[in-house]
Amino acid sequence: MRYINDDLRDKTILITGGAGFIGSNLALYFQNYHPDAEVVVLDSFRSTKTLSNGNLVSFGHFKNLLGFNGEIIGGNINDIDLLKNLRNEYKFDYIFHEAAISDTTAQEQDLMIKTNVNAYKDLLELAISHNASMIYASSAATYGNAPSPQTVGKESPQNVYGFSKLSMDNLSYRYMKKTDILIVGLRYFNVYGAREYFKNTTSSMVLQFGHQLLAGKNPRLFENSDKILRDFIYVEDIIQANVKAMQTSKSGVYNVGTGKARSFQDIVDILQKELGTNLSCEYIKNPFVGSYQFHTQANIQITKDTLAYEPRFEMEDGIKAYVSEIKKVYEEEIK
Repeated sequence: MRYINDDLRDKTILITGGAGFIGSNLALYFQNYHPDAEVVVLDSFRSTKTLSNGNLVSFGHFKNLLGFNGEIIGGNINDIDLLKNLRNEYKFDYIFHEAAISDTTAQEQDLMIKTNVNAYKDLLELAISHNASMIYASSAATYGNAPSPQTVGKESPQNVYGFSKLSMDNLSYRYMKKTDILIVGLRYFNVYGAREYFKNTTSSMVLQFGHQLLAGKNPRLFENSDKILRDFIYVEDIIQANVKAMQTSKSGVYNVGTGKARSFQDIVDILQKELGTNLSCEYIKNPFVGSYQFHTQANIQITKDTLAYEPRFEMEDGIKAYVSEIKKVYEEEIK
């Protein structure tokens, strides 16, 4: 669905992390609905480098960009020389900053701050030099165990990832006071949808449960999963919020969720209906008690009022739209 009617002819858009989950969806959105825009994707792409928890440092994957015809740059946002080249060789009108160390279990605080905070400052300077709008990915992880509904200004991060994203938001507020460019931070809640498979174990439980069911395995949930509630948002609504942020005149940090809390049990029940399965659930102890968000629900009123954002997908709608992709990925990557 096309979310704005603006003509983006002769506009140049940079998408960092453009081979990742959200970034690749944005790149293909602009290609499909605004083919006259020039879209440049920057991504470090995956290698064999891992964090101490065993997860990959970068989840960017070429398969997420199959069908994309724009320019692709392989590089790391921590590379100062690369950023200088971007400043000198291009003229960006919009920057969508999705690149990050996004693993919430990562222990490398040094790498997290360098990548998520310091490199973001360098990109803000790039945006200012080009007079480009900056739209970047923040996160609901900034809230930690803050009570629902989570509201901007009431944060309590419980891990370094959430801290780094809150630091990005605080940096943004300082820049909003000294520059006229548009700066919009979007706090994503629990996102699921196409092109997330290559996030591996950090992909959504919608995808992971779907693949368990397709393999004939009993879905494994934490005990009392009907009481563990999250604001799950389909990726199409994330794209909607990003694109509509281009049109606002008001810089700020905004929640992007559905405004409704749903359970992990709901996910499994809806998937079983869509996949035609009837497997018994297995319930296991939750090893993350004490460092786990048991209830998230985005307060999205300001997002609605300022960005004209309106979530289109209830969980039932999102999973129904996603299920063919879940099956496709299972057949091509797992089976």
